[in-house]
Amino acid sequence: MSLYAQYAALLDGVLDELEAEGALPAGLERRHVAVEPPRDASHGDLATNAAMVLAKAAGTNPRALAGLIAPKLQALPAVTSVEIAGPGFINLKLTPDAWRDELRTILAQGDAYGMSDVGKGERVNVEYVSANPTGPLHMGHGRGAVVGDSLARLLEAAGFRVTKEYYVNDAGAQVDTLARSVHLRYREALGETVAMPEGMYPGDYLIPVGTVLAAEYGDKFATAPEAEWLPLFRTRTIAAMLDLIRHDLALLGIHHDKFASEAELQAAGAVERAEATMRAKGLVYEGELERPKSLDPHDEWEPVELTLFRSTRFGDDQDRPIKKADGSWTYFGSDAAYHLMKADSADHLVNIWGADHAGTVKRVQAAVNALTDGRVDLDVKIVQMVRLFRAGEPVKMSKRAGAFVTLAEVVEEVGKDVVRFMMLSRRADAPLDFDFAKVVEASKDNPVFYVQYAHARVSSLQRKAADAGIDLAATADLSLLDDEELGLVRQAAQYSRVIEAAALAHEPHRIAFFLYELAAQFHALWNRGNDDPARRFLIENQKDVSRARLELALGIGQVIRSGLALMGVEAAEEMR
Repeated sequence: MSLYAQYAALLDGVLDELEAEGALPAGLERRHVAVEPPRDASHGDLATNAAMVLAKAAGTNPRALAGLIAPKLQALPAVTSVEIAGPGFINLKLTPDAWRDELRTILAQGDAYGMSDVGKGERVNVEYVSANPTGPLHMGHGRGAVVGDSLARLLEAAGFRVTKEYYVNDAGAQVDTLARSVHLRYREALGETVAMPEGMYPGDYLIPVGTVLAAEYGDKFATAPEAEWLPLFRTRTIAAMLDLIRHDLALLGIHHDKFASEAELQAAGAVERAEATMRAKGLVYEGELERPKSLDPHDEWEPVELTLFRSTRFGDDQDRPIKKADGSWTYFGSDAAYHLMKADSADHLVNIWGADHAGTVKRVQAAVNALTDGRVDLDVKIVQMVRLFRAGEPVKMSKRAGAFVTLAEVVEEVGKDVVRFMMLSRRADAPLDFDFAKVVEASKDNPVFYVQYAHARVSSLQRKAADAGIDLAATADLSLLDDEELGLVRQAAQYSRVIEAAALAHEPHRIAFFLYELAAQFHALWNRGNDDPARRFLIENQKDVSRARLELALGIGQVIRSGLALMGVEAAEEMR
């Protein structure tokens, strides 16, 4: 248990005492009571909003309630002072030994330090990537892949049970177009000269698929009617593209638990069942959509009767069609059925979607709410595109043009860890510029280098200490660490809080931000030694001080290594 969790538990005990004494009503909701660092470090080591959160329900004012809580906190062994600040915040100062004990906890728990059970084993389905199976992945897909995979790791670290899922859109017209494109490559492999018409997929990545089919079937389908070869070519091409996608994801260390097929979903009657469920609840009706506001007033508009879902009841701005006039399902109809299927085995759903899907969020959330009677919640994280630059010019990313830089090519050039870290270096909903030169630059402005350099420095200290004859197995005298050095422990101790907050908010970039701040504080302390030899981590002829400072560095290295693992990044032992 981290220090923050310990004091949250101690505060809970204090509130229990006040309830038992009759000073606080029993059963007050404490979910929003927090123990956290004060906004201003000069105010103390810890702060709590307990009085601010509970006062109104307790029928008192925050400062009066704080006056009841503060003396009981003051009586705790490691608390040196308690101050009531502003309207009722409570600030605590702890003994230096409390932070020395926390350093021991970091080192004793190792990779388990910071892990949480806040999820209490609840089931979360995280769907991410879900790119159309029409070709290799580009960097936009890669960003969603990293965000989704890192979120899954984060949720597991916070005590949730996670399923990582990929939804294969293999039922749309685009896969027929893909199969026709492969048929042209198949004929090409047989020696025919073919032209790739507008609207087809011209990428060279389809050549091997056509070659394999030509070797297997010869000229059997060269001049055959489309109806004879299209289903086969579609099935084989989708399988080949999914193999390619799995390969690209594996380059980033990403592996899904499940690939769900839209075509199989429809064939199994899942959409009909979803419609029947909504209709039984009075949420589906036959009606006409209003004239689109974006339509030019002079353009003709003929209303058509459609099967509509009452999504406006759930906050959407208009009801949505689930079935077209010709009786085929809309994308939304299939999406509703797919989410119902996921909800059958989950308590929470999280979708990582590209910015081009932002307009469909409300209607899908409405469908989940309706189909599960609110039992399952859906959070959709929108991931903005990556702007990739080469030689100062933006690189076009278009599957249809066949001239895009693939995710695999980027990983091959700069490495998995650089790509994964950079994809989390900004919030997912903010555009990201990926500059090939800057991401490998050795500077503070390059976050992946800056954090990795901190870990590499810790590793170098360990090697140098061994060379200097410092007994790494000996117990370190942590009383030799001063307040500035313990400041690093204060920062590292926030790790568990960051994990919980990032997991609950579904924002894995918070780990990257935390690691950058921790690395910055570590580098600042390291650089003090450049100006003052007495501040160096390892000092000749002062093995006890060196051993204590090495213990501090090892604790910081442990937290950095653990945080990088949540991001799917391997910690560097040395910088090359």
